Amino acid sequence: MQKRRMSFLEMWNMSFGFLGIQMGFALQNANASRILQTFGADVHQLSWFWLIAPVMGLIVQPIIGHYSDNTWTRFGRRKPFFLVGALLASIGMIFIPQADIFIAFLPALWIGAGMLMIMDASFNVAMEPFRALVADNLSDEQATQGFSIQTVLIGIGAVVGSWLPWALVNWFGFEKTAEEGSVPENLIWAFIIGAAVLVFSIIVTIVTTKEYSPKELAQFDDEKAHKDALLESGEVPKAKLTDIFEDFKKMPEIMKQLSWVQFFSWFALFGMWVFAVPAIAQHIYGLPTSDSESELYNEAGNWVGILFGIYNGISAIVAFLLPSIASKISRKNTHAISLLIGGLGLLLIYVMPSPIWLILPMICIGIAWASILSMPYAMLSGSISPKKMGVYMGIFNFFIVIPQIINGIIGGPLVKYAYGDQAIFALIVSGISFVVAGFLAFKVNDTQNVSNA
Repeated sequence: MQKRRMSFLEMWNMSFGFLGIQMGFALQNANASRILQTFGADVHQLSWFWLIAPVMGLIVQPIIGHYSDNTWTRFGRRKPFFLVGALLASIGMIFIPQADIFIAFLPALWIGAGMLMIMDASFNVAMEPFRALVADNLSDEQATQGFSIQTVLIGIGAVVGSWLPWALVNWFGFEKTAEEGSVPENLIWAFIIGAAVLVFSIIVTIVTTKEYSPKELAQFDDEKAHKDALLESGEVPKAKLTDIFEDFKKMPEIMKQLSWVQFFSWFALFGMWVFAVPAIAQHIYGLPTSDSESELYNEAGNWVGILFGIYNGISAIVAFLLPSIASKISRKNTHAISLLIGGLGLLLIYVMPSPIWLILPMICIGIAWASILSMPYAMLSGSISPKKMGVYMGIFNFFIVIPQIINGIIGGPLVKYAYGDQAIFALIVSGISFVVAGFLAFKVNDTQNVSNA
């Protein structure tokens, strides 16, 4: 039995929830550092607060992937997980910029960090079941196109999320400054709007997308014993949470090769997300290290949001081209070249003469980001058994979150002690890390239609 070919609209609707998820991520990536600085965090402490995100991913995603593989309800297999994740994430999004309203109970910085944890845990509850849903529903022949469409929606959501604080100030007259210790009005409303879009986009996917039943998925699986058992019982087989460790040992060879590519790619991204605002405020705007609440600093922060929107917008455009490029030069070569271009972009930030020139590095970073969001998953999806899609997508996330945890632990001390509180050097290290990932990608053995894990 073959998986049916899906139309462009069906694939679009299936991934539409990613628009809302990435809008939330974009708001977090561009603004969490300055929100935490507003509540009292020093620049060299930022990476420690950002540790919350990868730690939540490390814990949550494999577990959620495991249970989404082995759960079937009247509402579906993957859908209940990303609906609950979206609802919880929206709560964190609403309250992270308003943490100071709880100051009677706890310091605003603690509340802000707690809301960041809720957001990240919930995003992770939604994320891997969503990727697994795409892999569940698409044949290997459509995988590259499907993940590229997903990347387009991610790019659109990220552009809107990144630009929203700026738009609220310049188009709708919201305030961009606030009293000391409080977050500006434009950021508060940007997060509220982002939460609403997140829930709406997830509901669109739930309403418009059908999941394959366990019986149907069994027929796509080459493991006859598993298929026969499912067809006989009509149920998802019982599985233990400890099976994750056995699955980890049996991961496909291509996953092992991609793990190193992912490691250096996400080490670079984490450094960029955490330190972009202080690095650009110091290095391009000439602000002192201690300045985190002035109008010019907020202007720098809003400009970083615009820049992040640009690289995400470029990624959405490039994502349309990736399937065609990959068909001509291979998926691994496409990914490798994209990462090298992204590394060049990060290194160029150091020599840019003014804020407007930073658009050029963002174009390069957008090319890399488009490939990061699609090529590894397209290469991986054809090598995984349908019955293990969720857990292996969760395990694959190890190689996204572990480098972020390492960067989170050492990034702050490096900025303080090795870089003299000059965050721009964290971006330089991120550029070098992208280059390493690019060269490692050339060594990946990408073979379509390999046997299942």
